[in-house]
Parts: sequence; C-alpha cells; structure tokens
Amino acid sequence: MRKAHQSTENDKIEIRMRAPARRAFVSPVWLTAVLLLGAAGAESRRCPRPCICDHIQLTVSCLKRNLTEVPPTLPEVTKKLDLRGNDIRELRTGGFLRTPYLTHLTLQRCNIETVQEGAFRGLGRLLFLSLADNRISILYQESFDGLSSLKQLLVDRNRVEELQPGAFAQLGFLNLLSLAENFLVYLPDVVFQGLCSLRWLRLSHNALNTLGQEAFAGLLALQRLSLDHNELQFFPTEPLTRLPELTRLDLGWNPMTYLGEEAVAVPRLRQLFLDHMSLQDVSPAALQRAPALALLDLSHNQLRALQPLGGPERLGRLNLTGNPVLCSCSLRPLRDWADRRRARLAGACAGPPHLAGEGLDAVEPGQLRCVSQEALERAEREERLLGATPRPVPDTAPARCPAGCECQADTQHSSCEGRGHTKIPKGFPADTRLLDLRGNRFHHVPRGSFPGLGAAVSLHLQRCGIRELAAGALAGLRSLVYLYLSENELSELDPGALRGLPQLAYLHLERNRLAAPPAAALGALPRLLSLHLQRNAIARLGEGALAGAGGLRALYLEGNALEGLHPGALRPAPGLETLHLGANQLAEVPTAALHHAPSLAELRLSGNPIRWVGPGAFLPLAGSLRHLHLANMGLEKLSRDALQGLGSGLRSLWLEGNQLEGLPSLDNLTGLEVINLAGNPLMCDCPLLPLRKWIEKVNLKVRASCGNPPEIRGQLVKDVHVFKSCPGEVPPPQSPRNAQGPKPLVTKSTKGPKPKPQPARAPKPSQGPSAAALKTAGKKKAAAL
Repeated sequence: MRKAHQSTENDKIEIRMRAPARRAFVSPVWLTAVLLLGAAGAESRRCPRPCICDHIQLTVSCLKRNLTEVPPTLPEVTKKLDLRGNDIRELRTGGFLRTPYLTHLTLQRCNIETVQEGAFRGLGRLLFLSLADNRISILYQESFDGLSSLKQLLVDRNRVEELQPGAFAQLGFLNLLSLAENFLVYLPDVVFQGLCSLRWLRLSHNALNTLGQEAFAGLLALQRLSLDHNELQFFPTEPLTRLPELTRLDLGWNPMTYLGEEAVAVPRLRQLFLDHMSLQDVSPAALQRAPALALLDLSHNQLRALQPLGGPERLGRLNLTGNPVLCSCSLRPLRDWADRRRARLAGACAGPPHLAGEGLDAVEPGQLRCVSQEALERAEREERLLGATPRPVPDTAPARCPAGCECQADTQHSSCEGRGHTKIPKGFPADTRLLDLRGNRFHHVPRGSFPGLGAAVSLHLQRCGIRELAAGALAGLRSLVYLYLSENELSELDPGALRGLPQLAYLHLERNRLAAPPAAALGALPRLLSLHLQRNAIARLGEGALAGAGGLRALYLEGNALEGLHPGALRPAPGLETLHLGANQLAEVPTAALHHAPSLAELRLSGNPIRWVGPGAFLPLAGSLRHLHLANMGLEKLSRDALQGLGSGLRSLWLEGNQLEGLPSLDNLTGLEVINLAGNPLMCDCPLLPLRKWIEKVNLKVRASCGNPPEIRGQLVKDVHVFKSCPGEVPPPQSPRNAQGPKPLVTKSTKGPKPKPQPARAPKPSQGPSAAALKTAGKKKAAAL
C-alpha cells in the first residue's frame, strides 16, 4: 500500500510538473517549497509503530504496548492520547511538549513511580488527566505545572502518602480531584491551595486520622467532600468551617463514637452521611449550625436512642437502619419530632421483643411504653455482664486538666506527651476521647490508673518504658477501641491486664520483649480485630497462642524469631484474613497451620530463609488467598505444583529478590493484577518458554530479567530471541526484502556434530566476479537454454 501511495503521489507531481510546461515556466524555488510542505504534513501525521492513530478524530491509542516511555513521534495535532497498561515508570520533564493540543490524557496502570517537576508543561489545553492505578508516592510542588485548563484529575489507587503544599497551585479551573485509595494519613494546612474552582474532592479509602485546621482553606467553591473509609475518630468541625458552599459530606466508615454539640458547622450542608461508624450518642444540638440539612444517614451505628435534633428545619429523612434502637417511651420525643416535621424515620426496632423488626415510623405511639424501674435495673445488669457500653452521660462538672498536660474541650483530646511523668496523671475531663501519654516514664502501671475515662476511645502509651501492666490497670476504659503499647519493655502481660475493655478492637504491642502472644490476657477482649506483635522475641507460635482471640481478623508478626507454627496455632481464629510472618526464621511454608485459616486473604512470608516451596504449599488457601508475598527469601525453587489451587482469585504475587532460575506454570492465575519477578537469575532457555509465552499473553507489567546465559544477562525475558530456536517454535516468516539477510549464528542440525563457528573475516575489495561465480552463472545459463 505504501508503494502504491507513493506511486500515486509521484504521478500527481509528475502531472503537475508536465502541465505547466505547456503554459509557463515553473520556478524551482516554488517546487522545492511544495515538496517541503508535503514532507512536513507527512511528518505531522506520523504514527508511532505500536500505536493506532485516527487522523480524523485526532486520537492515538497505545493501549497495552509495553512502552517504557511516552512515544516521541506522536502526531502534533493529537487531541486524545490513551497510554493505559504500559510500563512508563517515570514521567520526565517536558515529555509532552510535542503534543500541545491534547485535551484528554490517560495514563492508568503504567507503573508510574515519579512525576518530575514540569512533566506536563506544554499541555495548556488538557481537560482530563488520569494517573490512577500507578505507584506514585509523593505529589511535588510543580508536578502539575502547565495544566492551566485541567478540569478533572484522577490519582486513585496509587501510594500517595504526602501532598506537598502548592502541588495543585496551577490548577485554577479543576472541578474534580480524586485521591481515593491511597496512603494519606495527615492533611497539612492549605494543602489544596489554588483549587478555587473545585467542586468535588474525593479522599475516600485512605488512612486519614488528622486534618489541619486550615487543610481545606481556599476551597471556596467545593460542594461535595468524600472522607469515608478513613481513621477519623472525631468529627472535623474546625476544618469544615472553611467550606462555605459544601452541600454533601460523606464521613461513613470512620471510627467515631460521639457527635457533640454544634459539631456540624456547615451552613449550606444538605446531605450528611455518618453510616457504618461506632456512634453511641448524638447530642441534640449536634446539627444546630447546619440549618439547611435535609438528609442525615446514621445507619449501622450503635445508637439505642436518639433525642430530637435541633437546628435544621428542612430535615426530611433520618436513616437509623441497623441501629439497636429500643422502642420504648424514650423514643416518643423523636417520633413526635418526626411527625411534626413530616420527616421519615428509616429503621426498625431492636426491642422489646414484641416490637422487634417493626419499622420505626410504623409503631403506634401507644406501643412506646416504659418498663418498670426493676426491669430497667435488670437490663442494665445484663448489659454489664455482656460487656455492653452504656450511653455516655454528659459531664456537668467544670472543665479540668492535670498539671503539665493540655486538654482541648473542642476536640476532646488530652495530651501529656513527653512531659517526664513517672506516674499516670489523674483528673482528665470525663468526656476525653483521645488520651496521649507517649514518651513518659511509667515503668509500672498500677490497678485503676484511668478512673473516670469511660468515654475514651484511643489511648497512647508508646515509648513509656513500661515493664509491668498490673491486673485491672485499664479497668473503666469501657469505650476504648485503640490501645497503643508499642515500644515499651513488656516481656509478658498479666492475665487480667486487659480486663474491662469490652470494645477494644486494635491492640498494638510491637517492639516489646514478648516471647509469646499474651493469650491469657487476650481472652478479655471479645471484639479484638487486629493484633500487632511485630519486632518482639517470639520464637514459636504454639497451639494455644491465640486462645482468647476468636474474632481476630489481622495478625502481624514480622521481625520476630519465629522458627515454626504449631499445626493448630491458628485454630482459635478461623476468621483470620491478614497474616504477616515476614522477616522471621521460617525454613518452610507453614502449610499445616494454614489449614485452620480458611478466610486468609493476605499472606506475607518475605524475608524468611525458605529455599524451596513444595507441592500444594498454599492449597489450604485455595478459595481465599488474594495477595501472596514471597520476596527476598533466597528462594531457589518452586515445585511444579507449588501454586496448586491458586487460581483466578489471586490478585498479587511478589517473588522479587530470590534465586529462581525457573517458574512453574502461571496459566491458572488469570486474576493477577500485580506480579514482580525482578532480581531473579532466570535461565533464559527452552524450559522457560512457557513463562515467555505467558508474559506475551497477559495484560501485565512483568519485571523478569535473564540471569543466564551470560551473553544476555540483564535483558528482559520478553525481549530476548533465544526462545525462537526451541522445539515447536516457528520462526517468523521472512519478507522478500530480508530473505537474503544474514543467517543466524546458531543453527540446529539433526545429524552429525554441530559445525564449529568460523572466525569472522573482513570483506575483500571488489575485484570483479570470481571463477566460482562465473562457473555458477554458466550452469544457470545452460539450464535456462
């Protein structure tokens, strides 16, 4: 086609040259200009070889082409560029200067780790940019310099843990910024400076636990904010006052237990989602400064009763689904309030038994009766026996704070961090939710050290030199969810040390001197979900090591001295989903113990001296495992059936930094999204051919390099050509143009010894045809006659 096209163009030029010859003289200068313009037009339409270009729609698609950089020969007039699924680890400064007309740029799943300053300079017309599903960890001050017209920016599912102030300063027209599913823990002040047109900010599924008071300063046009699925323990009242136009706020799935007076101070807010949290009480005046609120979602919390809410006159829907609401006389004021406002109450009664399951808006007022005082006292006794948490009682006493500490009434935080205390201070406000005592010297914590703190949710005792935690030391902390005892000197825990903590879900004991998990003490924690025991001195996980942790979901044991797991070690925790065993002394996969973890989704064994993985090593996890880490172990061999049972459910496989020369078949792992084989001395010969074919077939970036033979060491498996000579492999057909090209250096012979390679010789100067050539020509001529 190209030859035909060139022939047609030549014919046209020839006609044009001939026609004027009959009329007038054609200037050579004019002809040269015409030819140069034609060449320039062809250059502007040039399409990179692995891409597909549409010159009518002005789009270029380079989807899943294993590109390692932005193609330098893109047509200048391109408007939409799709580079998804490539291997572009770094976006360099000025990488898009040749495509100034771009309006849409998609860079998803490109393994991008770094965005250099000025990487997008020259893209002043760009409206949409997607950097989702990459490995970016920091957004620098000038990362987005030059995107003056950008409307939508997606950075979801990266590893962003730091936003430098000024990173978005050039994006004055941005409407949507999505940073969901990253590793953000803290938002500093004025971090979103410059986003004066932003309408929606998505920060869902991060680990945010602290927001600067001026974190949202400058977002004067923001209408929707998504902060769901984070670690916020308190309603961010002060930061939200900087958002005068906010109409929708998503805060569900955060570990908040209480919504205090005037906590919601957003004048234009119309929709507020506080679902799937741990709310036990909501102040009647919580919404006093949110007059425009029309929808309040409090579903799936721990509310047994709710008083009428003052403030918003337009509140038309209140969702209490999934709360243990008691339909007694205490519900009458809320029902009367809802009837007057014509507000709909969604949810159902949890009790008494004869009303259980009845809709809150369907129960007749006459059915909302109060039980006797004797029955109430009996119910309270039953609640205490069952470890239920009573609703916090407002403290009418004047505010107080121990000497040498700071107590903030608005955030309900009390801190004595690093003040040199040798005894636990007393006299904290009764409504304290977070108590920070880090960096003191409490070698011994006696019984009853935290009186009057029944509302506390989080207690920080890191780096306090604690050697002994007495029985009953934490008694009274009935609302505690987070307990941090990290970086102390605990070698054991008294069986009663954790008594009185019915709500505790997250226990941090990393970097102590424990020789075994404190099984006896764990029996007092009926709601324990996550246990952190990293960097202790645990040498073996015995049969009863987790005896008291029946509801455990996550167990972290990295950096101990583990040499083995008893086959029944995990039996007490059948719901375990995450198990980290990295950087220990395990010499084999603990397959027998894994039989008792049928729900395990993430297993980390990296950093153990496991040299060989045998058949069916992960078979007990066939239906549940999603993420498997086997990196940096010195692993020398995976048996043919080592990954038996692991099929489409496995999402990530980490094998980097080992001594593997080959791999078993990966054909069954059809659901893989990430695989890392870097740093293995793979033997690139015919036994590795199945891996090479698998790499070509899957839509994944596979970091796999040859370690042998020496002449191709370091080359990517997908790029070497040694596999073409393997049995059953058909070499690619040769075109007539290169049919007489150089012969391969290595050939296969079916009979006789292999020919010895001949030393290369320099070509002789041309001296006319040789005698042999003349003889051959004569034979051909005779045959023709």
